[in-house]
Amino acid sequence: MPQDSPAIDLTSCDREPIRTPGAVQPHGFLLAMDEQLTVRQVSANLEQFTGMAPEQALGRPLAEVIGAAGAAQLAPQLTAGALREQPAYLSTLAQGGAPFDVLAHAWDGLLLLEFEPAGGPGSDLQQLYPLVGDFLNKISDADTIAELSRLAADDIRALTGFGRVMVYAFDEEGHGNVLAESLADGYDSYLGQRFPASDIPRQARALYVANRVRLIPDAHYTPAPLVPPQHPFGGHASDLSFAALRSVSPVHLQYMRNMGTLASMSVSLVVKGKLWGLISCHHAQPRRLSFHQRTVCEQLGQILALHIKNRSDADELQFRLEVRRAMVRILGGLTQGADFIENLRSVLPELLHFARAGGVAIVIGERLITFGDTPTEEQIQALAAWLNGQVLDDVFHSSHLAEHYAAAADYTDCASGLMAMQISRIHPHYLLWFRPEHVVQIDWAGRPDDKQAGQLSPRSSFQLWRETIHGNSEPWRDGEVELALEFRTALLGIALERAEQMADLAEELGRANKELEAFSYSVSHDLRAPLRHIVGFADLLLEAAASDNPERRQRFLVNIKDAARLAGKLVDDLLSFSQMGRAALRPVPVRMEQLVRGCIDKLAPDLPSHRIEWVIEPLPEITADPTFLQLALYNLLSNAVKFTSQRDPAVIRISSVQLPGETVFHVADNGVGFNMDYAHKLFGVFQRLHRMEDFQGTGIGLANVRRIIERHGGRVWAHSVPGEGATFSFALPVTD
Repeated sequence: MPQDSPAIDLTSCDREPIRTPGAVQPHGFLLAMDEQLTVRQVSANLEQFTGMAPEQALGRPLAEVIGAAGAAQLAPQLTAGALREQPAYLSTLAQGGAPFDVLAHAWDGLLLLEFEPAGGPGSDLQQLYPLVGDFLNKISDADTIAELSRLAADDIRALTGFGRVMVYAFDEEGHGNVLAESLADGYDSYLGQRFPASDIPRQARALYVANRVRLIPDAHYTPAPLVPPQHPFGGHASDLSFAALRSVSPVHLQYMRNMGTLASMSVSLVVKGKLWGLISCHHAQPRRLSFHQRTVCEQLGQILALHIKNRSDADELQFRLEVRRAMVRILGGLTQGADFIENLRSVLPELLHFARAGGVAIVIGERLITFGDTPTEEQIQALAAWLNGQVLDDVFHSSHLAEHYAAAADYTDCASGLMAMQISRIHPHYLLWFRPEHVVQIDWAGRPDDKQAGQLSPRSSFQLWRETIHGNSEPWRDGEVELALEFRTALLGIALERAEQMADLAEELGRANKELEAFSYSVSHDLRAPLRHIVGFADLLLEAAASDNPERRQRFLVNIKDAARLAGKLVDDLLSFSQMGRAALRPVPVRMEQLVRGCIDKLAPDLPSHRIEWVIEPLPEITADPTFLQLALYNLLSNAVKFTSQRDPAVIRISSVQLPGETVFHVADNGVGFNMDYAHKLFGVFQRLHRMEDFQGTGIGLANVRRIIERHGGRVWAHSVPGEGATFSFALPVTD
């Protein structure tokens, strides 16, 4: 490769004024005008094309510099607001006997006219624009970004005649990876190689986004400076960011010559507002392209960038769908059993698939579960301790763990990469995914500056240089990290639901214990009492057997029968109460008024002799289990009948009211009532507020009512004034 320039310090590249070089490439000339079309700044090569010295053109109308006919042809398109920052083709004019394409744009307070030699091979519009349609047809059938890039490289080389056309993409570190190329005979291939990020300074990358096409017809050119050198109004260097003729950095020109390239063109590939890559065209001899050729190349680049975006979006969507399916399978497995940790153990293969990992570990304090290829238990516990002390993020990820945690250098073979999910903010509980080492060989197009001693000025070698990188895993994709965060939220939701279930279970167990205590008391007291009666009266009956007193024996037998009936009723009620918690509900539409009347009919054979007035207000239709709900109503109505036995008439009123989200039913009576200080005992098993001698009963009916209503998702309560009656109420939720 030729090296024909003195050393240039590359450290100054990011500070070089590439937008304001103060000069243009000399194959054309530039005029800068104010809104009145008076020439205020020109390129120094003006005389070469027009015969007028640059100093003579300053301050003169455009017509006097390029001729009245040319100015008249251009003037209608130079009105205020007609031009934008990107150059537009205005016309082709004859200047000094040769035709020139005239480009114009408005920028930095000036109207800029650029004159480029017109014509040349392949510049006929009728031949150029059909290529766009052909390219669209071909590119629509490509399935991968590499195939899209290859089609673009082939078409642009055919269109431009350049000897080498490369399409390369920038990675996260800014290095350019060559995805596709099209070569003429005699040109070196760079396919699959990588160009260092230092080849393109940061400010140049920003300019590639603003101005999508740049042509350098001859790397040996001598720049034509601007006259005057400063902006005619502002006194600063004129900004040529969008000028097609803008002169480029001498560093880049030397770079081209070192590469054996005398003509180049770049087309920016901008995806989602960012510089995704470049189409880079090289030629070993000077080569010029017309504005129309460059415009078609720019359009092909835009089409390629659009297809790259669509292909990338489709690939990312497919990837996220696969990861999400794995997450759904995992979450489904985590809800199967009561033991959350054992549930995690059952989905370990899916956890590996979810993160495309080689090993997974679950750390719950001192408890450790591993699957796949992982570090040792001691190493994992030490890693968890480091995470607990150093990492605050909900999800930590690195493809080079040893860079953050030095001890990880001992197990890079199985855990060069780590994604760690914090399960608890209080305890050191983690879900860890490990990725093994992925040894990478990178073929560089010349050894990068930061990988060798000394300063290159600029890079003179493009010979293949191979680098082998150890200690890294496959990188974690953004989608994996985002879905891991989503998975963590779902995981915490399941854990919270389990905690709530455990709290409910604890509450239910507490209630069951109280009921069990009451049950034990009942067995020892309520059930024992009638049995004592049976035994006692049986003894008396045996004693009376010796005497001939039939009335006395008859009375003893009646008492034995009543005690036995009470014991049987108590056992029946206990069985009914136990069944309330096991039988499944079968909710259907229920007409409450009809259900109430059915209960009253059922009560009729056992009604006392006193008169009862039943007041049944209009009741709505609800959705409930009719069998269970009938039992609850029967208990409430029989309770009202029992405690109004001393009233004549007894008045029992059944009513309802609609509240937001629930329907409330009331059973009110004018009976003896109860003391509200003991209302909390009403719905407990075997709880009585009156003496058994005064009002017979087992003390289970209201407990059954509460259990039935609560199983429907409702609530029960009661209110009373002693001596004036009581109202028992229950509410059932409204269902769609």
